[in-house]
Amino acid sequence: MSVFDGLVAVVTGGASGIGRACAAALRARGARVGILDLDPARTPADPRLHAVRADVADRASVTAAMASVAEAFGGVDILVNNSGISAVGTVEDNDDAEWARVLDVNVTGVARTTAVALPYLRRSRAAAIVNISSIAAGAGLPQRALYSASKGAVHALTLAMAADLVGEGIRVNCVAPGTVDTPWVARLLAGAADPPAEKRRLAARQPMGRLVTAAEVAEAVAYLASPAAGAVTGTSVAVDGGMSGLRLPVR
Repeated sequence: MSVFDGLVAVVTGGASGIGRACAAALRARGARVGILDLDPARTPADPRLHAVRADVADRASVTAAMASVAEAFGGVDILVNNSGISAVGTVEDNDDAEWARVLDVNVTGVARTTAVALPYLRRSRAAAIVNISSIAAGAGLPQRALYSASKGAVHALTLAMAADLVGEGIRVNCVAPGTVDTPWVARLLAGAADPPAEKRRLAARQPMGRLVTAAEVAEAVAYLASPAAGAVTGTSVAVDGGMSGLRLPVR
């Protein structure tokens, strides 16, 4: 039997990219998975998946979607806060409205969704929250001021939530991916002057010389969400091809 048998996970942004890979990994390990997404129709038909339209920037939407998953599967044990949006530019390049929009989704969206999920998680025997942060939370990347600020906040929020909830037996961790080969990154590359060259540059800045796969990120998420990681809380796991820790000689 899998350690996930009988457990219910909710993955925000679970219909594509990293979220889709997380839902698949949890499903493969025996969990039933609620997928909250702006476009749930992208979710494959599967009785162990329950896809609901939800906008993490709208508390009523998230509340209704979480209740739908809990009603369909009998509760919620695991929350994966994956939904996020990108932002490109220096501090001069995004106006106040864009700062508010990105922070509302990437940071307040995590807090909002977690607050909605907590009444269900408190009834679980194996409650866990995994937030998707980024290598950008701890590395100064050019042209990513707003995005980096939002992911730095997710990292800090993860630690604060872990401290607040450890006494209730709810574990909170995050995964910090490097650049992941997803449709989201493909859309960013499409806007570059030379998309193939830009993709090669992104791959080269990771010491392993390639982009991370969504499945590799999902493996880390599945570990942190698993009861097998019962002593792990307040931790960030980097899945970044060595970018955060290695300093290789310039070739």
